[in-house]
Amino acid sequence: MATGTPHGEISGIPHDAYEPKSKAEKWLESRLPILGLLHSTLTIPTPKNLNWMWIWGIVLFFSLILQIVTGIVLVMHYTPNTELAFASVEHIMRDVNGGWAFRYVHMNGAHLFFLAVYAHIFRNLYYGSYKYPREVTWIIGMLIYLLMMATAFMGYVLPWGQMSFWGATVITGLFGAVPLIGDSLQTWLLGGPAVDNATLTRFFSLHYLLPFTILGLAILHVWAFHHTGNNNPTGVEVRRESKEVAERDTLPFWPYFVMKDLYALAFILVIFAMIVGFMPNYLGHADNYIEADPLVTPSHIVPEWYFLPFYAILRAITFDFLFIRADFGGVLAMFGAIVVMGLAPWLDTSRVRSGRYRPTFKIFFWLLVLSFFVLMWGGAMPAEQPYVAIIQVATIYWFAYFLVVLPVLGLVEKPLPEPATIEEDFLSKNPDANKAAMKPAE
Repeated sequence: MATGTPHGEISGIPHDAYEPKSKAEKWLESRLPILGLLHSTLTIPTPKNLNWMWIWGIVLFFSLILQIVTGIVLVMHYTPNTELAFASVEHIMRDVNGGWAFRYVHMNGAHLFFLAVYAHIFRNLYYGSYKYPREVTWIIGMLIYLLMMATAFMGYVLPWGQMSFWGATVITGLFGAVPLIGDSLQTWLLGGPAVDNATLTRFFSLHYLLPFTILGLAILHVWAFHHTGNNNPTGVEVRRESKEVAERDTLPFWPYFVMKDLYALAFILVIFAMIVGFMPNYLGHADNYIEADPLVTPSHIVPEWYFLPFYAILRAITFDFLFIRADFGGVLAMFGAIVVMGLAPWLDTSRVRSGRYRPTFKIFFWLLVLSFFVLMWGGAMPAEQPYVAIIQVATIYWFAYFLVVLPVLGLVEKPLPEPATIEEDFLSKNPDANKAAMKPAE
């Protein structure tokens, strides 16, 4: 019976190595082993008991490529100048062939990207995918998430609408709250004393660059779990004694999981196409179709939905604490909420990886999910009571989950028995496969 996570040496899962057959393959492989890398990627042994929550990787990779491709097309027609930016976006929408489609796909692609990344993160938190030996994979994922947030924020500024301008003003103003260096830091970020042409130019440059950085980290992310192997719903590791034993726990990534992922991606893209075609502005804000005006402040400045939980945490700090002012405390809380999530591998003391076998953990985990949605809702509400009190309670629970619940619960919780192997779990849920395995060869 598997009782915990082994802390011995982790090596790659045994499987067939690539053997070039033709002279051309041998020539290329001896100079640039790209075919071997592709073979390794497609045939990587994958736990056979993965469920439908393991589809988000391909959705994320597709979304990233989609954003890069559509972004390159949009850059050809966009003008990063405060006098011309808004008009250039309207030019894309009205005069460029297919411009409206490229812009709406790019705009809604960001929503799909964040929807997939949040599903991916919470799946990993539930199944303990951040635990040994996957801590580095988790940290790389958190870095990708931070760069996604930075890229999305800078991209939101580029249309130079009212919400773009004032969102940039509010968010960059947070850096001014940093003690001693805040004013200098804010001026350096903006390129001047206020959000203006220098700011737009800088944000445009970084918005174009960062997706390629994300792509590099994504490749590193995939490479990392090629070594450790995928986690799975049981949290039990693939047996690595030999290739024959490993094959009892795994299936090749191609064709089994590739086809499963493509089926899920096709289903999601049908919904995505419907949104782009029939309700492309549903998740946007009407004020952003008004050109930026520094003299007119919108009645309620609201960031995009994927920023709302952490924007709510920022606003939850309404009091000074010791020598920390409320505004700087909000900044610390906002970034701290992401930092504590990144520290989950070291804060979680349970030796059982998957939440499936931790009944008490499930309660606290679903409360965390609830607090996330409460923060998302509260971030869109006015900064007044009772909304402030509600997001303060949700903020307290967010930090308590990582800093108190995970360390303490792992010491006191009595988990349920885990299956001894992935094969045992798979056969228990697939009786037909069990019968086929027991049927004697003819």
